[in-house]
Amino acid sequence: MIPDRSSAGFALLALALMSIFALDAQQAGNAPPTGKILAEADCSAAKLGSEIPVNAIGEPVSAVTLSAPQWHVETGDSPAYCSVEGSMAPVDKSPTARPIRFAVALPASWSRRGAQLGGGGMNGMIPMLTGGIGRGRPTLPAQGFATYGSDSGHQTGGFGMRGGGLGMRGAPGRGAPNPAADQWALNDEAIANLGYMQLKKTHDAAMVLMERAYGERPRYNYFFGTSQGGREALTVAQRYPADYDGIAAEVPIVNFSTLMLAPELIRIQERPLANWVTPAKVNAVRGEFMRQCDKLDGLADGVINNYMACRAIFDVRQGPPNRNPWAAKRCPNNVDPNPQDTSAAACLTDGQIATLEMVYSSYVFATPLVNGVRSFGMWLPNADPSGSGLIAGVRYRGQEGAAENAPMHSHLGALGVTGFLMRDVTANPMDYVEGGPLNQRRVQLSAMLDSTNPDLTAFRKRGGKLIVVIGTNDALASPGAQLAYYQSVLDKMGRAAVDSFARFFVLPQTGHGLSGTAYNTDGDGKPVAVQPIPNTYDRLGLIMDWVENGKSPGKSVTVTAGDRSMPMCSYPEYPKYSSGPAGSAGSYACAAQ
Repeated sequence: MIPDRSSAGFALLALALMSIFALDAQQAGNAPPTGKILAEADCSAAKLGSEIPVNAIGEPVSAVTLSAPQWHVETGDSPAYCSVEGSMAPVDKSPTARPIRFAVALPASWSRRGAQLGGGGMNGMIPMLTGGIGRGRPTLPAQGFATYGSDSGHQTGGFGMRGGGLGMRGAPGRGAPNPAADQWALNDEAIANLGYMQLKKTHDAAMVLMERAYGERPRYNYFFGTSQGGREALTVAQRYPADYDGIAAEVPIVNFSTLMLAPELIRIQERPLANWVTPAKVNAVRGEFMRQCDKLDGLADGVINNYMACRAIFDVRQGPPNRNPWAAKRCPNNVDPNPQDTSAAACLTDGQIATLEMVYSSYVFATPLVNGVRSFGMWLPNADPSGSGLIAGVRYRGQEGAAENAPMHSHLGALGVTGFLMRDVTANPMDYVEGGPLNQRRVQLSAMLDSTNPDLTAFRKRGGKLIVVIGTNDALASPGAQLAYYQSVLDKMGRAAVDSFARFFVLPQTGHGLSGTAYNTDGDGKPVAVQPIPNTYDRLGLIMDWVENGKSPGKSVTVTAGDRSMPMCSYPEYPKYSSGPAGSAGSYACAAQ
């Protein structure tokens, strides 16, 4: 019998139907997930356990042990949460093998959201799990996210929820080799962990702990990463597409195996003394970039917005053969009359020009690497040509003119050359020979480390959403390689398919921290005011809106810096000036080359 509208039975039926409709709407992404509460009493080994079965982890481990959970009371802007740290033992039992150390932060008030956080540099420490994503927003735990991350399977600097990539734009430098601490770099399981396996292992362990804590897995699961963490973000979209709903990456290093090698390739190119581009030439190099490229966006303002046209000028592998974009800077008769001249008027020798052509053109491999990648994009013309040691002020061991006690060249990724590639952490990385005896190892490492698979179909079909942002002034990552990856995805999937689930943004003349300024001299050689380049956008809001509300970002997004604004355009478009104030987004339109 159908109950009367005034009866208690009808009320119960109505409530039941409302619950069903609410659940359907939530599952369809039309309503925010309802929350759950974790009490201090639940932050215990009795509830969360002391180990996780190895068969719950999707990549091989020999054991997963958990430390005693710790409860953190609410303080100021930090909510109450439960932290759990753990260790995953390697399958390899050799002395060079290392565990993966990971941590999970379980907020007292959970919004049924999870977020895996990427690392930075060469990793080695667990990311800070209690920070935020983007300026002006509360921390992730304060927004109800359960967060998790790992040290990627080797240890440099201790164990605990500190350091790392969350909110950290940029990466530290690397000092002299430490043979004792660097032995993990000789172990293929540790290398594969760094490359991809630690991401799946950490994700799966975190899912177990969320189920134990809250009785279910997150309704929405995200990945946020910058630099190395940005590469990790691309990795999970490529390798583990079923595990994530939304992924946001900034300045991903993409071709990891070659990025570690690239600084050595430059120093090898500069092995002859005649090829050395000295620090005295920085202003001459930068000035020529500005002279030829500043006005390509319609405005002389000390900012190279039309990065694709500028790239085409200085990449000598593009266009007709035997082009010389540096002809105007060539020293008369190939003799530098004043090698110490630091002005923009300084000239360049043929050897120096050859080095610059190499740095700003694609580097072609002897044989293809994983995913059929045949070249590495190197760097784009920019306002910081000496950044991250691209121009060196000393001569290194193995270079002509170096002192007998000269240091070996070292940089953040040098361990990837000496350890991963040469399998000798004390080796001279400048001994590498393209296509030589290490070529097979190069191919093997690229399969473990490079995040270059352009086929993101599985992630798209699953309903995943991806936002990536790069800067063309990035001297630490390779904007050339990043742009090549953008193009490879478009070539593989097509523009319409890519636009349905991904945004590939570019912030011209910003660096590895996505910050930058106009150069103090424009392309006409006139002084200009040094203004910050707008770069602030709501990374978390954009990806959450897309994932949870079906609201896709525009093909361009307005970014700000104080009262200044610009459009952040989708590759390969750039901000082209039309008319109006130079510091207003309305004065520009995203234009194709």
